[in-house]
This record gives sequence, C-alpha cells and structure tokens, in this order.
Amino acid sequence: MITKFKSITNFAVFQNFNWDTTIRDGGNNAVTFKPINIFYGRNYSGKTTLSRIVRALETGSISDKYENPQFEVSIKEAADCTPNNLTAHGKKIRVFNEDFVKDNLRFIINSDESITPFAIIGGNATIEEEIRKFKDDLGDNEEGNESGFYLELKNANSIANIAYQAYQTENNSLSQQLNTKALDRTTGIKYRSDRFGDQNYTTAKLSADIETVLKSSFQALTDDEVTQKLNLLDEKANEDIPAVGKPNLNLKTVNAKAKELMTKSIISSNKIEQLLKDAILNRWVKEGRQIHKNKLEQCAFCGNHISEQRWNELDSHFDEESEKLEKEIDKTISEIEDLTRSVDGQLPINKNAFYSKFHSDLDRLISLRQCIVDKIKEELNRINENLKERKDDLLNSKRYIDINDNSKRLEWCWTIFDKYRNEANNYSSSLGNEQTEAKKLLRLSEVSGFVAAIQYTGKTARIQELKIASETEMQNKQAIEHKIQRQIEQIEDKERLMKDEEKGALKVNEYLNNFFGHDFLTLQAKEEAERKIHFEIIRNGKRAHHLSEGECSLIAFCYFMAKLEDVETKGSHPIIWIDDPISSLDSNHIFFVYSLINAEIISKQEFEQIFISTHNLDFLKYLKRLPGALNKNQCNYFLISREKENSRIRLMPRYLKDYVTEFNFLFHQIYMCSTADAEDEQQHNLFYNFGNNTRKFLEAFLYYKYPNANDQIEKLTKFFGDNRQASTMTDRINNELSHLEGLFERSMTPIDIPEMKKTAVFILDRIKEKDHEQYQALLLSIGVEIGIE
Repeated sequence: MITKFKSITNFAVFQNFNWDTTIRDGGNNAVTFKPINIFYGRNYSGKTTLSRIVRALETGSISDKYENPQFEVSIKEAADCTPNNLTAHGKKIRVFNEDFVKDNLRFIINSDESITPFAIIGGNATIEEEIRKFKDDLGDNEEGNESGFYLELKNANSIANIAYQAYQTENNSLSQQLNTKALDRTTGIKYRSDRFGDQNYTTAKLSADIETVLKSSFQALTDDEVTQKLNLLDEKANEDIPAVGKPNLNLKTVNAKAKELMTKSIISSNKIEQLLKDAILNRWVKEGRQIHKNKLEQCAFCGNHISEQRWNELDSHFDEESEKLEKEIDKTISEIEDLTRSVDGQLPINKNAFYSKFHSDLDRLISLRQCIVDKIKEELNRINENLKERKDDLLNSKRYIDINDNSKRLEWCWTIFDKYRNEANNYSSSLGNEQTEAKKLLRLSEVSGFVAAIQYTGKTARIQELKIASETEMQNKQAIEHKIQRQIEQIEDKERLMKDEEKGALKVNEYLNNFFGHDFLTLQAKEEAERKIHFEIIRNGKRAHHLSEGECSLIAFCYFMAKLEDVETKGSHPIIWIDDPISSLDSNHIFFVYSLINAEIISKQEFEQIFISTHNLDFLKYLKRLPGALNKNQCNYFLISREKENSRIRLMPRYLKDYVTEFNFLFHQIYMCSTADAEDEQQHNLFYNFGNNTRKFLEAFLYYKYPNANDQIEKLTKFFGDNRQASTMTDRINNELSHLEGLFERSMTPIDIPEMKKTAVFILDRIKEKDHEQYQALLLSIGVEIGIE
C-alpha cells in the first residue's frame, strides 16, 4: 500500500513538496493514504502529474521530457521508490490517465492506428473445473492464511529454517573459535610469529594444520621438547668456537720417576742404627742437625756439648746420597703438585659458547671430564703422599703402586668435545632451517592442544550431522517449491487455453452497453496474419472515425476497466489510480462512470488500494457515496491546488469533504449556531458568519419552497406564518448582518449573539414543523442522529 508522496521536486508543477510538513491533521499528526483516496483539483492543478508518478511505478520508466525529476514514494513494507528504483516495490499497479490512453488506444489519437488487444479468461466448463481443482490443490499464499501446497511450503520452510539455524549456530561457533585461534590479535597464531613462524597465517592454514595433527602418525611435543624448541628460537648465530689444546699430562713419566724415588735404596753403612729403625726420630735428628750445625756447640735440648765425633757420625748418617734423594723427592712432589693444579685447566669446556641443542650433551661431557680430572688428581695426590712418606723415611725404600693412568680417557673426552665443536661451528649455517622447523613443530603442537581443548572431532561430527539434516530439509522445501511451480505452470497452461482476446473486446462492449447504453459503438477483435489480434472501434458495422471527445473518454475508460480483468491483472488485487475519468462527459455519463467504479472495483473489493482524482464537483459528490467513503479509517480526501507555477497537496477542506452540497453545509452552520454556547469564544465565528450563511440558505430553501413568491420578505412571511417576530428578526439579520453597504456603523457595534441563536432556533423549528421528513434528511446529511437533536 502506498502511504504517501514523501517528497516531489522538479517534477512539472510540483517543486520542493514535502508531505510530512504539509499533510497534517488537526492534531498536527502526519496523515497517510488509506485504502480509498479521493483527490479534487481544478484543471492544470497537478492531478495528472501525480498519476504519472504512480504510472512510473507501474511501467518502470518515466518520460525523458522531464529534466532531472526527483520524488520519493513511501510504500508499506518496502523501500521508498525513487526514479532509481521504480519497480523495486513488487506491487501490481494499474493507472488510468492520458498516458495509458496514448499507449493503448492509439486509434483515438490517429484513426489509422489500432487499439492494443488484451485477453481475458474465456468460458470452458471442463477447463475451468480443471483450473479450479489445480488452484484448490495449490491453495492460498496469503500471509497467515496459507493453505494447500503453500501451507506445505510454509511448514517445510519453517522446518528448513530451524535446521539451517541449528547448523549455522554450531558452524559459526566453530568458525569463530578457529578465527580467534588463527587471527586474534592477542592470542592468535598469526600475531605470534616469533613462536609459530607464519605472519600470513589464516583460518585456511589452521584447517590444514588440524588435518595434519589429526593423523595417527602425528606426535605432539613433550613439555621438555617444547622448552628445547623455545630455547632454540632464542638462539642467535654464534662465532666459531676456537680449538682447545689436546690434554698432555704424560703421567707415565711421573709414575716412573715416583716409582724410582719410592723404591730407591740407601747404603746402610756408617748409619746410626737407632735412627734407621725410627723414622720419626731420624726426622727429628735431621731437623736438629740443621738447626745446630755451625751455629751451636751445645745441644739446645739437653745442654750437653756436641762432640766432633758426634758431628762426624751425624754427617755419615745424613750423607750426600740421602740429601740428593730428598731433593729429588721434593722436586718431584713440587712437579706433581704443579701437574695436579694444571689438570683442572685441561680441556676447558664453555657450554655458553655452544647452541642450546648441544647443552645436554655437553653437560654429560663436562660431568665425565670432571670425573676423570678428579680421578687423575686423586692419583697424583696419592703419589705425592707416598713421596712425602718416603721423604720422611729416606733410609728405607717403600713399596710403590703404579698410578691409574686416566689421561687417555681425558684425551677421549677431548676428541668428543672437538666433535661437538666442529658440529656447532657447522650448525650456524643451518640454524635458520632448524628454527623454522622448530616453529612448525611448536605450531602443530599448539594446534594439537587447541583441537583437544575444543573437542574438535566431536564438534565437526555434530556439524556434519546438522548440515546433512539442513540439506535434507532444504531439499524437501525445494521439492515443494518445484511442485508449486509445476502446479502454477499447469494452471497457466490451462488458462492459456482459455485466453481469448475477443472476450476482452466483448467486456468493453458490455460496459459500454450496460452502464452507458452505447450499443452503436462496439469494440471488435480483428485477426491479422499469423493469428495476430488487434482491436477496432466499429460504428454501424464499419470502422469508426471522428469520435467525439465524450465517446473517446467513454471507450478509453471502459477499455481500462475491462483490462483490470485481463490475464495479467485478474485476481492480483492491484493498486489502482484513476485520473479524472469523466472528461467531456455529461452529468448522466458522470453518474454511470461512478456506478461502474462502484460496481466493478469497490463492491468486488478486488483491489489493494484505489486513488480517484477529479475536477468535477458532481463526480466528487458521487464519490462520497462509495462504500467506505465516509469511514475515516477507510477513506481520505485531498485537495490539489496550484499557486502560480507551483502545486501542492493538502487535506480537503471540511466544506468540500463533509457536505454533499453547499446547501448541506449552510444548514449545518445554522444547526450549530442553534446549539452553540454563547460564552464559548471558540464558536464566535459561527455567529460572525451567521448573517451570510442564513441569507444564502434561505434564498435556496425558499426559492424551491415558494417559486411563485416575488420577494424575499414575502417568502419569509409565508415560511414563518403568524410568527411575525421570527420573520422580522430573520429579515433584519439577513440584511444588516450580511451587508455593510449603507450600514457602515454596524461594523462598529458588537454582534447580538442571543438574537442570532434565537433566530437559528426559529428557522429549524419551522422547517421541522412544515416538512418533518425533509428536516430529518437534512439532519442525517450533517451526521446528526434523529431523535438526538
């Protein structure tokens, strides 16, 4: 349903028209179109321009003679129509105006042309019954009242939508989880390329990774492996690790020398027997000899004199061979101590110089090296202790246990270290590839954890089930749609058999004859080559020429009315616009046009909305008799007026809308004056206009009541009879209150309201008394219920 002409700009006589600021009721509410809409406007006011806007919505085109026309037509439950989307509304629209006549009845303009034919459904009882059965099975597609196949489709569509929504909900939920995992700026894989290695990661790549981790051959990284991979990612290309000298301890030489010193024998001649037997005493004497010799002649311990003989005995005991052995032992001990200290510096391993991937191997090597070093030092310390023991007992040889030589094992550690060193130096060139592979494994491990966390396998299985169910229901829906389409095609096929252009012409003739009594003008369907049909107007058996304007108007309108029943329109409940159909018609024909509209459109209710415009007050009077025309919920009245070069639409004034004639309006004004509150300032205009209204009403009323009376006072006297006060007061009001000429001073005095109200009552009471039936009819015409006045 069209609700309003929202705006019209630069379109013929309409310039900058805005509906919402112009079309408002007494409560300042914007008014919209109703099912029935009646326009009144004089010629050239813009009625046809409005019809052309609506016809553009029917045909999808607008005349190129208009320069940049702009308009917006609001349609309920559809986007506003503009010159850019004329047919987007999807409504069936039929417009009768002069453009319709030019397009379809070219004969009227040029007698050498023909009339465009149209077909309506012809009569064939068998086919009609088949069509009825097909349509019954097809059912009704009216929203909320579906039946037949359309009800099946509605139910199937509902089920399909529910199934599709269930599938979409689950699928969207999974898609959102995948999207978040892949692309979230905080936690997404794409934005953690330092760990997962792909700055261009997408949900498609995530799906590919999921396929990888779901394979039975895939093994996710352990926590330790994850730590190792992360450490690897922290690596930077290192400088080459320099070579470390091979350990060279030569423990065999030390062992041989120590063994020699430990087992060497000292000649026992000239030795003091007592000292030979007591190593501690021997050491004590030796130290005392060194303290006393050439320094003291008396013993510092006992105070006795040390004889020369004793000195000779002591010198023989501590001879040069013993001193030489002692010096050798001291030297060897010092060398072993130096060697012991140097062992810690053998094969230094700096783990931090290596890549993290070598650290675990290096840790084991370092532990092994330390164990070997400790054992070597332990052996060297044992030999030193043995040598010290021999030193304390030089005169007696000792048993010697060979050193446990671990130097070869240390050299073996060096060989392993050097292998790692070479591998580490070579590893720098492949670090990038290793890190790339580490990122891939970390990413796959992350994806594996994600798949487990969201129960991906179960979720995808559920989505697949829902998808299959949705597709199944969609197929059921499509099957019903195809069934409906086949049914429609069958109906169309049957109707095609019933199409009959001749019956279109006969329908026009039916209207011409039944409604207008024109049996001397007829429309005939003529067949040309290849069964092509055209219509011709026939008068007295011959093709008619030189039709009058009235005849053209009648034929054109009957043609339009008949065309509402063609195969393209019948049953579609179109929006109908009829633009001034009574042009050049007399009063009888005007009534017949009204009757045709009432009988074939309004009474049958086969329309969604109807618009009728006219310039003729008689036709407007008839239109007010249409069913629903007085129902404010069903009908609206509009006035189209033109001021210079610009037209506008407004609500129809009350004097045109509510009254069939001015006579009714004047009667209503007198009636309201008789019941008005004299103290109500809002009703002052009733009394101010009372003189003119009363004079005009009585002139009309008394003229038909007393056509033989000569003057107005005589008519008033006859009307009021013996009530001389009423006739005198009325005559005074008629003359003094409806004229100022010669009575200018009247304009300087207040209006006598009680007098006018009393006169109004006199007039109404007299009408009621003299012709009660007419009085009741007048009351009904102004909407006053009888018995309530």
